[in-house]
Amino acid sequence: MNAEIFDSAAAVLPPECFEQPPTCGLILGSGWSETLECERTLVSLPYAAIPGLGASTVVGHTGEFRLFERHGIRVAAFLGRRHWYEGEGWQPVVMPVELLRRMGTKKLLVTNAAGGVNPAFKPGDLLSIADHINTIGLNPLIGPVRPNWGVRFPDQSHVYDRTMRKQLHQAAADTGTELSEGIYAFTAGPVYETPAEIRAYASMGADAVGMSTVPEVTLASAVGMRVAGLSCITNMAAGISGPHLSHDEVIEQTRHTAPLMAALVSAFLALIAAEPPERL
Repeated sequence: MNAEIFDSAAAVLPPECFEQPPTCGLILGSGWSETLECERTLVSLPYAAIPGLGASTVVGHTGEFRLFERHGIRVAAFLGRRHWYEGEGWQPVVMPVELLRRMGTKKLLVTNAAGGVNPAFKPGDLLSIADHINTIGLNPLIGPVRPNWGVRFPDQSHVYDRTMRKQLHQAAADTGTELSEGIYAFTAGPVYETPAEIRAYASMGADAVGMSTVPEVTLASAVGMRVAGLSCITNMAAGISGPHLSHDEVIEQTRHTAPLMAALVSAFLALIAAEPPERL
């Protein structure tokens, strides 16, 4: 990764992004961008205008950075993400986290669409991520130690912040939304998993599987952000149900579940807004 690209990316963000730290950052996965509710937009910038990030290449990822106000707080949101399977390395994948770090953001909510591994799930269910499994064994911290990216060997014992997970469950209760909790397995993609792989991930304790989230969360945790994760179960994984898997199915399910997703994120941000300011 080229550190100068991160500098160039930060340089194109308007001054409003740095005049006060956003209270919370969002990285929104497949279908989640359409659920975002903004009271006042302060900055809107397409990914294509941000060096090192680049336009989204996947349907369901809007490809826009937005700084906005909601419930009286500033939120910095990345509508859509870049993925490892797009073949451009880790730089565009982790660019949102690095920009949020430079803006001074201390809390991050990451969302995705996922396949259900736990047979108790059904399409449309929402899952709070309690922990994850990196099935590919690669992460963006491999390589030289970078200033401001934490220690050489970051602890990953409590990646998903307990308080923020409780807030997600409180937000679910406040909106009458059913929310489960479980383990998310990260795969490289872009192929869907085989039935044998899904059986293996289930034996490892995975409840859901997807092609994102873990790289961003790994870096965010290493730099000291408090992190929460949400999955929308859009389909059951290979070998559990259905004759085949498709991205169209993923997008269609997120559209159907969008009202619940929107209500949950809004209620979560309201709880974040009600917290006392953090001491420096």
